[in-house]
Amino acid sequence: MDDIALRDRSTPCSIEQALDLVGDRWSMLILRDSFRGLRRFDEIRRDLGIPRAVLSDRLRRLVDAGILARRRYQEHPPRDEYRLTDMGRELSPILVALMRWGDRWLQDGDPPTVLVHSTCGETFDLGFHCETCGVDFGPLEVSSRHDRGAAS
Repeated sequence: MDDIALRDRSTPCSIEQALDLVGDRWSMLILRDSFRGLRRFDEIRRDLGIPRAVLSDRLRRLVDAGILARRRYQEHPPRDEYRLTDMGRELSPILVALMRWGDRWLQDGDPPTVLVHSTCGETFDLGFHCETCGVDFGPLEVSSRHDRGAAS
């Protein structure tokens, strides 16, 4: 236990805060559908088989958080669609990593969906890249340090 650093509960954890916004099953699946181009309430509801009240709640939370933006596409009757914001688009690597993990560990390496680079049509890998060194590296070469309040 001595070499395990316990988190100071007074210091915010970005992972915990992010999970408060998108950490439930329905929110992640709504985001997946958004990346697949589904924008309208009924499209998302049909695709997910999600109860209307649950979908309304999750869409409201994602809009309030700034992850999705609500845009009116029809006045009579009023109808809105939901589009990813810059904040929402930055969740793409998280969804891709979760999908890749599921493909490897839950699908026996036989993925039901294959992601490809739109420009060349080839599959791609996720990874880490250091802008300072110009080196690509894997998850075992990542460490962390607490920077908040370092100047105090």
